Amino acid sequence: MTEKLETNSIFSHYRIVSQIGAGGMGEVYLAEDTRLGRRVALKVLPEGIAGNRDRRLRFEREAQAALARASRGVLSLRQDRPKAAKPRWV
Repeated sequence: MTEKLETNSIFSHYRIVSQIGAGGMGEVYLAEDTRLGRRVALKVLPEGIAGNRDRRLRFEREAQAALARASRGVLSLRQDRPKAAKPRWV
């Protein structure tokens, strides 16, 4: 499992507020997008999963499924994967 992101730490341009969940496919954090000034849910893959092609594809399918179900009151999804960063979606 990846090292847990600490409260108030910075991950890319997100400030971590708190961890809100964790499971087999990663950790989910309440974070503040410092560029847009809004709170988001940030999902980060553990390093062991990020290096596994099949698990990364599953992660991408999960993101696509979330996009397919997105509605005004449910979820908006923004993929953000700069070079040398852990896979994540917001």
